[in-house]
Amino acid sequence: MRPRSLALAAAIAVLPLTAVSLGVSTAQAAPAPRVALPNTVNPAVAHSEKKGDVPAEQQISVAVSLKLRNTDALDRFLTAVTTPGTPEFGKYLTPEQFTAQFGPSQASVDQVKAYLAAQGLTVTEVSANRQVVSAHGTTAQVSQAFGTHESAYVDPQLQRAFFANDAAASIPSDLAGIVQGVSGLDNHAVRKNRLAKPNSITPNAASATPSGFGPSQYDGAYNLNKTGADGTGVTVALWEFDGYQSANLTTYDSQYGLSGPAVSTVSVDGANYDSAPGQGQGEVELDSEIVRGAAPKATQLVYEAPNSDQGEIDMANKIVADNKVSVVSISWGSCEPDTTAASMTAVDNAFKQAAAQGISIFSASGDDGSRDCTRSTSGSSVKAVDFPASSPHQTGVGGTNLKVSGTSYSSESAWSTAGGGVSTVFSKPSWQTGTGVSGTMRTVPDVSSNADPASGFAIYTGGSWNVYGGTSAAAPLWSGYAAQFNQKAKAASQPVLGEASPRLYSVANGSGSAGAFHDVTSGSNQDFPAKAGYDQVTGWGSPIADGLTTALLGGGTTPPPGGCTAAQLVGNGGFETGSAAPWTASSGVVDNGSSQPAHSGSWKAWMDGYGSAHTDTMSQTVSIPTGCKSASLTFWLHIDTAETGSTAYDKLTVQANSTTLATYSNVNAAAGYVQRTLDLSSFAGQTVTIKFTGTEDGSNQTSFVIDDVALNVN
Repeated sequence: MRPRSLALAAAIAVLPLTAVSLGVSTAQAAPAPRVALPNTVNPAVAHSEKKGDVPAEQQISVAVSLKLRNTDALDRFLTAVTTPGTPEFGKYLTPEQFTAQFGPSQASVDQVKAYLAAQGLTVTEVSANRQVVSAHGTTAQVSQAFGTHESAYVDPQLQRAFFANDAAASIPSDLAGIVQGVSGLDNHAVRKNRLAKPNSITPNAASATPSGFGPSQYDGAYNLNKTGADGTGVTVALWEFDGYQSANLTTYDSQYGLSGPAVSTVSVDGANYDSAPGQGQGEVELDSEIVRGAAPKATQLVYEAPNSDQGEIDMANKIVADNKVSVVSISWGSCEPDTTAASMTAVDNAFKQAAAQGISIFSASGDDGSRDCTRSTSGSSVKAVDFPASSPHQTGVGGTNLKVSGTSYSSESAWSTAGGGVSTVFSKPSWQTGTGVSGTMRTVPDVSSNADPASGFAIYTGGSWNVYGGTSAAAPLWSGYAAQFNQKAKAASQPVLGEASPRLYSVANGSGSAGAFHDVTSGSNQDFPAKAGYDQVTGWGSPIADGLTTALLGGGTTPPPGGCTAAQLVGNGGFETGSAAPWTASSGVVDNGSSQPAHSGSWKAWMDGYGSAHTDTMSQTVSIPTGCKSASLTFWLHIDTAETGSTAYDKLTVQANSTTLATYSNVNAAAGYVQRTLDLSSFAGQTVTIKFTGTEDGSNQTSFVIDDVALNVN
């Protein structure tokens, strides 16, 4: 029977203790101690001139980011879900599953909301994944809530006024365990697009006829025209802080004979720039047109957000909560030293959710070389990389100068101002191997493609044809490739690309690298030369799309309609990630306690065992391919009971959809594990939810302990 000491302790812990019961009057009660939130002061404050106080009644909006839970288990899952051959490979989570396993709890959200309200702030929104609580109030209220002083500043480098907190924000100590950070205490941070124009403006640089690379040239150079895919059935998100005009996109499509689903806008925090696009219009239209050229049949959703820390955080969380896309293209960023680490961490947490859900993210690495702050506050003397390209849960895309022969690849060299270098914020992820770069920090970029405006792209924007480059063009090209891959993967009954970098590095470090990447070995940015293999200006190089697709699909070919590739379909069947995902399970089912040992490893699913009326459930949805002649569900089951006699009081039911496959009870109790095998062959061609339900009556415990679940098809 399961021990109850923890439950009793928890019950005692929530009994109210009043000031009077402690012998202290309410008036004498000391205020709760406060804890500073690190990395919540914008770095521009140190370089700027203070001009006075922000008016006490000025309204300020803030975003309080909450910490993820079970982060060790999440890291294990993210590794397993991108590693071919593991039971978890490709078994991505839904937003609801992610939030249940790893997101902030509702109790944490309620605690933060209550604190903000008590300080006089108005809570305006909670993100659907519970990672962000947004609120607004006066400067005085915000300062009181976060222990800050808000001042007016002028940034001499950028010649712009802004407000900011003078010192780190703080919160009561009882919130320290759940609050990641707070954004919105300054309005200095602005994301810049990564779009570049030729140094010398030629007559065709802005004209009525196109000049520069069109789809036939970049598709041909990178073999995007040899994959047999066009993005059909795949949806790509464009991450934008400005708008576009549909007529410009239509002109591009007409010029190159492209057709596909109409582009549509998704507003974040009320932003929608399309009626009057600003200076970033060319960026948005570049992104859309390059994705269209690479994957014309893909659906495009343009997410538009306010250009601020909060806007960026809210966009990241909306994309993953909406879960409508499998690819995200990002061409906006800021250098790491100009951005608060608290805001970057909040965005990266949303990127972790994207990785868990199978969403690929490609981000431009920047257009100022290894000195990414050249045109911003920190200046050109600082070696720096661009965020979000430095996040370890997306793929940073560097830049090259591409030369073609007609529509075929000729050669490639590093673009001299392509972003790259070493992050000062994020540690080197476990998958970043084989780079030849020492140290413990993340390096950028991971891959690259054409970005030099001297070998730029023909883009229709603002009513005329322009020649544009920048890593802004490289990121959507890779995003278009990912859309192609996801279409091919679905046809092969394989998972989508998901978090791309771990899989790309695996290919790059393997024997098939030469057929998957153009290795760029000449040129440099300010501090890093291109060289054989990985380098900090072009990463592993540019795509050979058909060869890369073959490598990512395991070297095999797409099975014919009705075919079946032998496979094991259940994710986390041994529960060794330490969490349920991708199972959906009752609280406490996944367990590593010693009183009921696992069949193998340390973890198992322990259902019931309470000795009181109780029901536990555990389920996972899988798709059994059409054409599979055999589908066999196996699992090891140990039944331990205090019941006696031949009456089935407590039961374990195994179902496939609504069909009951087997029922076990206390009568089947045995000293050890017994392997059970159930036939699911009749479900070929169907999506099946496998569900275990354990029920106990009101007395005498029965434990149903399950381990090493597998569903093998052939």
